[in-house]
Amino acid sequence: MIDTSQLIDNDFLRQFELRIDDDLAKIEYSLQDRKIFLTKIELPSNIDNEEFEEEFLTMVFDNIKERNICVVPTSPQIAKFMRRHRQYKRMLPVGIRI
Repeated sequence: MIDTSQLIDNDFLRQFELRIDDDLAKIEYSLQDRKIFLTKIELPSNIDNEEFEEEFLTMVFDNIKERNICVVPTSPQIAKFMRRHRQYKRMLPVGIRI
């Protein structure tokens, strides 16, 4: 279980960050109007765990949901996550389907 208080929204570098030991997991984004485009996910090479990726993405999506921002997944991995977790599909902007 990941500690949700460790999630950092680094708006200067436009990425969500989560420190794991000496490594950094991150999701890069672009914010335009009231939409956030999730463009790339990078996990440390020593973590090859689908469960970790699920938890990390869940933390990020919950953070975005609290801010009431629409999500546009441009990364295939993130789009796949949204397809598997239908509760986040409501966060898509009008007219966007995945």
